[in-house]
Amino acid sequence: MKRFSVFKIIQLSILIIMSLISIFLLLRPSVKQYIFSSTPATILFFVVWLILILNFLFLLIDLKLISSMKSNYHSLYGVAYSDPLAGIPNRFSCDVLIEKYIDSKLPEGIGCIMIDFTNLPDINNSYSHAVGNKTIKDFSDILFACSLSLCFVGRNGGNKFLAIFEDCTQEKLNSFLKKLEDRVAYHNKRSDAIVIEYRAGSALNSREHLSSITELIALANKRIYETS
Repeated sequence: MKRFSVFKIIQLSILIIMSLISIFLLLRPSVKQYIFSSTPATILFFVVWLILILNFLFLLIDLKLISSMKSNYHSLYGVAYSDPLAGIPNRFSCDVLIEKYIDSKLPEGIGCIMIDFTNLPDINNSYSHAVGNKTIKDFSDILFACSLSLCFVGRNGGNKFLAIFEDCTQEKLNSFLKKLEDRVAYHNKRSDAIVIEYRAGSALNSREHLSSITELIALANKRIYETS
């Protein structure tokens, strides 16, 4: 689509240049006299200009349609890759990133954190699913803010979230977890806040030396329930 758009812009540019050349020639008295002194030449002149104007209009319409198609494409892209409730990457996005490492040896610098929003079922039961959904969004916003310049974070389904770190160190994992702890604590202190409770488990491949990313994620998930 990008190449098609560029092609149309080139067409429009050529058409404008041709029109300007025609106008320049028409301003010359000898050319003007020749065109309007002969009926066939006059008819040909108007036909050519009609064709130029129609082509100009059709190119503008094409560019407008391309712009609309791009907008629709990005909307569909957003629906496919973004969780509509959480506003962060969805399970499909997580799977796409995981697939990147499926058929290759897992780099030492890969780390991951699995996060369980533990009291979400209680919020749904005590309040409503609408309140639970709002709290998922609040928690997702916190996770996204913590992930900036550190890692990918997405909703892995239900009340589970996944953070994947490339070129990871233990310090990066600790930094994310500390940011998450502080931001959740700040959220919970608000007078109108629904309290968020979570547990997290992490795994860093430079320590674990695992062969696959699925093993690393499974280990991080297991450690959620090992933490006190």
